[in-house]
Amino acid sequence: MSDLIRGYGRGLVAVFFSAVAIWGLMLIILPQLTMLERAVTAPKRQLDSSIAAQLRRDAQTCISVLKTYAGAPDTKTSTGGMAIPSASGMVVPSSSGMSVPSASMMTTGGGVPKRPYILQCDRATTHIQMVRDRETDPVWLDEEFGLPLLSVSDTVPIPDQMATAQEIADAAQSLFLALQEAEANAFPYTGANFNALFAARQIPVSPEQKMLEDATLSKKFYRAIGLRFDRDGQVYERIGLITLTRTLSFAVMATALALVLCYPIAYKVALATPPDRALWLFLGLVIPYAIVELMRVYAWTTIIDNQGLLNGLMQGLGLISEPVQFKRMPGTVFVVIVYTYVLFMVFPIYNVMNTLDRNQIEAARDLGAGPIRVHRRIIIPHAKPGIAVGCIATFMLAAGAFSVPRIISRGLQAEWFSQTIYNKFFESANSNVGAAYSFTYTLVCFVLVGLFMWAMRTRLKDFARVQ
Repeated sequence: MSDLIRGYGRGLVAVFFSAVAIWGLMLIILPQLTMLERAVTAPKRQLDSSIAAQLRRDAQTCISVLKTYAGAPDTKTSTGGMAIPSASGMVVPSSSGMSVPSASMMTTGGGVPKRPYILQCDRATTHIQMVRDRETDPVWLDEEFGLPLLSVSDTVPIPDQMATAQEIADAAQSLFLALQEAEANAFPYTGANFNALFAARQIPVSPEQKMLEDATLSKKFYRAIGLRFDRDGQVYERIGLITLTRTLSFAVMATALALVLCYPIAYKVALATPPDRALWLFLGLVIPYAIVELMRVYAWTTIIDNQGLLNGLMQGLGLISEPVQFKRMPGTVFVVIVYTYVLFMVFPIYNVMNTLDRNQIEAARDLGAGPIRVHRRIIIPHAKPGIAVGCIATFMLAAGAFSVPRIISRGLQAEWFSQTIYNKFFESANSNVGAAYSFTYTLVCFVLVGLFMWAMRTRLKDFARVQ
């Protein structure tokens, strides 16, 4: 700190550290705190008060539909013979915009008036299952809160149906107000969203399929670590943890593949090539990345498609008779991820290798050291900070990759954890569970990065050598 103050002055150092603090607060701390708050908050639609409010809305909508139904004019006079199909018969639109049954569907075979199926009336019952953990026994609204067992029957006269629906609406309204007050005074946070990650789901499989799956290496591994097990003769899997484990394994393998490919490239450019040729090598490496990443990923689909460049070439050479299903191979995703993020691996390694005095390599060779020993004793120890930075950057990018596995596999492979989080936020409208998944994933990745730095014996100040 004293060196910084002497070199740049107190004012400039204060501005620098203030900018770093604001950057860390706005881009790291506050987003994670917001995500954590959402992760420990129960979804509103799962609260007991929300169940009661939904019951009230269904009962009120049922009453409105029944009122419209009771006063509906004949279809032929109101619509000119036109009708709109419903779930159980023909309905016509009313002036209020609600669907009204046609006059031709107003009687049963015996001539007794009977209304057709109305969804809200069917849901207007106090015997509703509450949202609880899957491991617990079912809990019902009427039994939990002492409500009378009420439901709207379609076989009784319309006025009686409306009276029952109104009774249900009144009971639901009173319960909603009481539950809302109780929930406002209760502790607002819960860990149920995190439990969803560890929850076991029953997997319906036949005995023959079970034997085939249990023989695979992946299923044996999942059983060994408790992610797949049998209970009461049924197969259960912790799908969330399986997806997390599989994604992290794929990210580690992609990082290892990138390191194996990029280390020789960095060595070639930094230490084994004259400076004038190194410039052309770098241009050849960087120019493809002038194209937008998404366009480069889509370009790979034309290469690996069933009628793509690679299959067409192999069929033209007579190597295959049927197209190879590259979209179903996890290795294809690894290759595209390495291609997409290769610069994040090769540049840190190159930058550190470029600072190595070549005289050390020549001296080691003069003393009889072979190529392997030169790399093991001189080049790799010197390039270790660059290797660490490249591996961390590539791993974090691969672990969070979304577009590459989604576009390349086109849904034909098991999804990555980033896709699961996306589906929780935007496909299933379950953002609280998605936030729990996201926060847990961030912590797990940070722990893995910390373990990697400890194994590599690297410290944060060593990264200063990666310019």
